Amino acid sequence: MKKHNFSAGPCILPQSVLEKASEAVKNFNGLDLSLIEISHRSKPFVDVMERAQELALKHLNLQDKGYKALFLQGGASLEFLMVAYNLLEKKAAYLNTGTWSSKAIKEARLFGEIVEVASSKDQNFNYIPKNYAIPSDIDYFHCTSNNTIFGTQMQNFPEVSVPMVCDMSSDIFSRVLDFSKFDLIYAGAQKNMGPAGTTLVVVKEEILGKVSRTIPSMLDYKVHISKDSMFNTPAVFPVYVSMLTLDWLQELGGVANIEKHNTKKAEMMYGEIDRNPFFKGFVTNKEDRSKMNATFNLLDTSLEERFNTMCREAGINGLNGHRSVGGYRASMYNALPLESVKVLVDVMQTLEKQA
Repeated sequence: MKKHNFSAGPCILPQSVLEKASEAVKNFNGLDLSLIEISHRSKPFVDVMERAQELALKHLNLQDKGYKALFLQGGASLEFLMVAYNLLEKKAAYLNTGTWSSKAIKEARLFGEIVEVASSKDQNFNYIPKNYAIPSDIDYFHCTSNNTIFGTQMQNFPEVSVPMVCDMSSDIFSRVLDFSKFDLIYAGAQKNMGPAGTTLVVVKEEILGKVSRTIPSMLDYKVHISKDSMFNTPAVFPVYVSMLTLDWLQELGGVANIEKHNTKKAEMMYGEIDRNPFFKGFVTNKEDRSKMNATFNLLDTSLEERFNTMCREAGINGLNGHRSVGGYRASMYNALPLESVKVLVDVMQTLEKQA
């Protein structure tokens, strides 16, 4: 039976990428050696790293604009720490839109004063704050573009006179933005780009080297730039699969084209959530809804077992909501086909008819 994978992360990957990756594990580039047993400093893998970095900048339209693409380890959780280590001298401003923003704030407070410019915690993070003021006497402003747990997404970003940092872990490469507005972008690969184990960091070099503290080598962006993401042994397999996924995205027409597909999926999903009287969306402000993660509840909890069984029988996987929100979460990352959303919508409509 075909599976329809709505998992929030690790995410669904394109089938063609999985096939190429599995072959590389057995025989990489006809070398009669596995990708995961060759030297990370050998030319075949250096070519992979360079290609992955090149594609990342290309898809973000940041080539030749003073940015470097790094593939590091430790996930976005380590970036919460690294951002502050490298950029926070005295004070920074953070927008709190959910669990991951809160964790980033906690880590940053180890290094200086943090101004929480706005928060949606008062309504369990079911909206994106608006019309907040950002101080001018700060080292940087930090935000999270998409919130997987609660299903919210920033549609607009503030104009700031300081470096802007954004955690784009769950919507990187999913929509067209003016990425030059951001001075540092980070994203764990496992949400929309590849398997867990590597983290993409895209940073404008000119913002680095301005803090007075001594930064440990492993946590210093300048060190990683100088070593082309190979200060230590990189996560070879996740970087390779990320490269394959970025290649796949290019073959599909890039970010602009995948955004059209993502919009169709989101419109179909939210259209059914809003129409079907048995379901209710968690995010009430439609302009704050995420195209990547649609969160919703089944109003009659006595029907949960029946709905869950229907989903399993239809091959639907990974639909359970996060424990802090409950209900359901349909994660519709780049590689999820429209067909899978249609299968879920059909199950929701069948429940309505039978209940």
